Order: sequence, then structure tokens, then C-alpha cells
Amino acid sequence: MFHARKLCGTICAILALACEPGIVPVHAEEPTQVRAIDVSRLPFVRQTDERFQSYQIGFSHLTGGETWKAYDAMPKGRQAADFAEVREARAAANLNTRRMRNLTKALAPLYIRYSGTTANSVYFHNSDSPPPAKVPEGFTVLLTRERWKEALRFARSVDAKVLTSFANSAGVRDDNHAWTPKMAQEWMAYTRSIGSRIYAAELFNEPNAPEPPRIPKGFSADDYARDYAAYRAFMAKAAPGVRLAGPGNAMLGIGVTLGTPPEQYAAAAPRPQWDIVSYHFYPALAQRCAPATSPLGMSADRALSEEWLARPDAELARFKALRDQYAPGAPIWLTETGGAACGGLIWQPTFLDAFRYADTHARLARGGLDAMFTHALISGSNGIIDEKTLEPNASYWPAVLWRRLMGQRVLDAGPNQAGLHIYAHCLRGSRGGVALLALNMKDGADAVSIKGRARVYALTAPGLESKAVLLNGRLLTVGKDDRMPPMAPRAESGRIELAPYSVTYIAIPQANNAACGA
Repeated sequence: MFHARKLCGTICAILALACEPGIVPVHAEEPTQVRAIDVSRLPFVRQTDERFQSYQIGFSHLTGGETWKAYDAMPKGRQAADFAEVREARAAANLNTRRMRNLTKALAPLYIRYSGTTANSVYFHNSDSPPPAKVPEGFTVLLTRERWKEALRFARSVDAKVLTSFANSAGVRDDNHAWTPKMAQEWMAYTRSIGSRIYAAELFNEPNAPEPPRIPKGFSADDYARDYAAYRAFMAKAAPGVRLAGPGNAMLGIGVTLGTPPEQYAAAAPRPQWDIVSYHFYPALAQRCAPATSPLGMSADRALSEEWLARPDAELARFKALRDQYAPGAPIWLTETGGAACGGLIWQPTFLDAFRYADTHARLARGGLDAMFTHALISGSNGIIDEKTLEPNASYWPAVLWRRLMGQRVLDAGPNQAGLHIYAHCLRGSRGGVALLALNMKDGADAVSIKGRARVYALTAPGLESKAVLLNGRLLTVGKDDRMPPMAPRAESGRIELAPYSVTYIAIPQANNAACGA
């Protein structure tokens, strides 16, 4: 997670930009247009990981620690004077509740990343005895056996494979400041001893965004290459089946470069050998760190602009080029992303952000990404599940439908139009079937025309900045018994209306598309 203090220098250096006004798009009402789609002939583009849609659970949910302050507790009428005003304490979370399991199972199978800034300086208390009253020197937080066991149990119960990262602070470094497996060795040994395993691991979180003491000051690409070589040699013996990911750079979509660029890590000697190429991306800074109207932030009236939605494209292209040069054939994972760094946008829990959420998944799946980890599964304004109420935020509902309908095989539905984006995948679990995702981001209706019978799942809201979401006009709510609501489609054929400001999934089981196995 992009941490407050490590953004401080960057923000202060460019704060003058924050006074410039943003660009406000015009969403004029237009006559209904009908886009004809021959679903039987949509060509194959590529195939994603089965667990493409995945999530991060911040490490502070396991250990307790610090998190972003809720917006209603922020200073009123002004920007925060310092970062202390935007942070608050967080207790460790209980993931193993019936409600959390039920909500997460609806998104399975998936990967869960247990990581973030906190993980860079975690001390693993490898004993069943009570933990020390004070965290040992060289670390900032403590993880007990029981909390790690609970995290692994939760992942297993929801059909999730685990990605994590290791401590990198002074507590695991030798006299020459080189990384040692001091904590990783005990951690991996305990994980094996309870019959568990992790699927993939990064050496540590965001090497280009150093935050002493969690990452040594002046940490260079050569330092990373030295540490990664030691890490890879250790993992080959301690956990030979674990896939190793890197470099995990933190990237921003606001024209600002943080620290060492990823290409320098890739080219350093000894050359890092990544099984998975990973990176992090946030398209803006949240209102906690920059005014919404500045070029660093994002305001609600620009949230449906083409420029905003396209911001992830450049970084994916950059990491594809890096992968092709330094790790040919390796999958690319976006192991942390969301609406904005600094804890999420103020309106991120609302339906307005559901368009960015769905569009980012679809455009990056088509563009070459193999797995995407949203930060976070559970959190405050940046979680798809609210950590305090355990109520789904608005983006949760398109996530459920993505999991149910959008298969691994990506099809080409043609170019996007301003305000109307249409994507296509093979329909999950239906030989020859096709699933469409249509995002109408205008205040006028649109329509698509297809041949054959379709099942239509149209998501709308009472207002764009509402957390309430309607499926085919019916409010979606989790039952008192923590059961998922029925999410029944409506049956249509031929012309299918796309309501203003709607996220619509269309399943065509009898599409007879050869690329989907017909």
C-alpha cells in the first residue's frame, strides 16, 4: 500500500500543481444508438488466469497497526495540515466470520495477497507462548502464529491461493545491510508445519518507495539484485514450489515517478529471475493527500471521463515490454491497485466507482494482464467490503457478476466509444457461450442488438454517489443470515436496452462462438 510518509516528499515537491483546475467532461444526452454485435464471430484475443479477479488484505488486518482515517473524521473545510491528521489506529480484523466467508466465496476462486507496507517490518513470533510486550528492535509490528494460521484458514475456506511478501527492515539485515532469511525461514517452516503453503511471494513490498526503517535509506537497484539473489536461493530450498514475483514497483498515473524505475531493477546484476512480473498502480492520489480538483487527485465530475479510465493502459504496456525483454513468457500480475493511493477516493464506495472497477478489469484483461489484485477486499473507502460494517460497497456487485459470467478467454468486441464501453469474454461454464460487459456512462440510453436469447443483469443505482445498487430494478442486499441475495437475470433477445449510467452483463449461452468451444 502506498504509505503516507513515503508519499510526503513526492507530494510536497509537486504541491504547486494542486491549485490548477481539473478538466470537467460534458455528458450530454444523446439519442439512443444501437450497436449490433455478432456474438458468434467475436475473435479470440487471449486467455487470463482463472483467478484473474483477486484482492489484497492489508497486513495490518492481521497484526493491527495504522490505517487511513475515515473521511468523516477528517478536518472539515481544509486539507490536512500533516499526515498525522489522516491516519488512525486499526485493530486486527476477524476474517473468519460467516459473513466474510460468504461474501468472499462469491468471488472465488481467487488469489489473496497478504502484504502491504506493514509487512516490510513484521516480526514473526514463532512460538505459542505469549508475545513480547514490545516488538523486537528492527521491526515495527508483530505477527503471531495464531493470526497467521487464521489468515491461511480463511484463504483455504474461500478457495483462495495466497501471495505474500517478507520483512525487509533492519531486523533481518546483516552487518553489511544485506537481506537475510532470518524471519522468512521461521515463517515458512511454521507454514509447512501446519500443512499449509503459499502459492507466490514477492521479496518485499514496493522496493522503489522506501520508507525507513522498513526499507533501508538509499536502497538501490544493485541492492535489490543482491537481496533478490539471496532470497531466491533461500526459497529454492525452503519452499521450492512457490512462484517468485517482482519487482513490485509502485506506479502512479499522475506523471510522477517514485524512486528507482522498474527497468533498473530488471537490468541489475545479478539479474533477478522472476517467475511472475509484478507491479502496483494507482491512477491518482485520494483527497487525504491532494485536492480532488488538482491534477494529482480526481473529482467525481471527472470519474467517467475517457482519460481517467484509460490511465492504467500505459503502465501495463510498460511492464509488458519489461517482461518481454527480461522474463519472456512470464505472467504479469498487478498485485495492488485501486481508485487512488492514500486510502481511496471519498466516493470510491459508491456506484460511481463501479464503472472504473469493471472497466479496469476488462481493459487490462484484454490488454495482456494475467491477474489483478484490488486493494482491498476489506477496508475503509478503498475496500469492496466495508471493514466496519461488513456491508458490500457498490463495486462488490459487478465483481460478483464478473466472477459468475466472465470466463478466462477474452474476445474482441471492437473499439470502445466515448461513454459506451463493451467488452466480451467466453461465458463461464458454457461451451460456445459469450458474456458481454456493457458500460453506459452517459445520461442517455443506449442499446445493443444480438441474435439469440440472452440473460441480462443490469446494475443501476438511485444516484451515482449512492452505495445502494439495483439489479434489474431490485435492491441488492445481504440477508440477515449472511446469505447472498438471489441475482436473477431478465430474459431478452434482439435489442437490449442499456439504461443511462448502467453496468450491464449480458450472457448468451447459445452464441455458438468457435473461440469458446462451439
